[in-house]
Amino acid sequence: MGERKAWADKRADIMSRPGAGTAYEATRIRFELGEAVRLRREQLGMTQAELAERAGLKQPAVARFEAGGTMPTIPMLERLAEALEMRLSVQFQPLREAS
Repeated sequence: MGERKAWADKRADIMSRPGAGTAYEATRIRFELGEAVRLRREQLGMTQAELAERAGLKQPAVARFEAGGTMPTIPMLERLAEALEMRLSVQFQPLREAS
């Protein structure tokens, strides 16, 4: 039977593969966007169905988005922002400042 590896070692192995860092970053962005939408929706006391109706989406699309399951387009983010009574702001940051 093989020797067990610590999670940190497994993660290092996975992250050393070509493209892993890019995939990880895309996943992080999807998760953070979904979390921000969910938190704002909850602040407003809205259900996913109510947000979907306001944004012209279906409830399962909102659920997938909030779970980090989809990478949204800018037009979709604009629709969600308007439905959440917010303004969308997209910006570039130097890598050393972004995290």
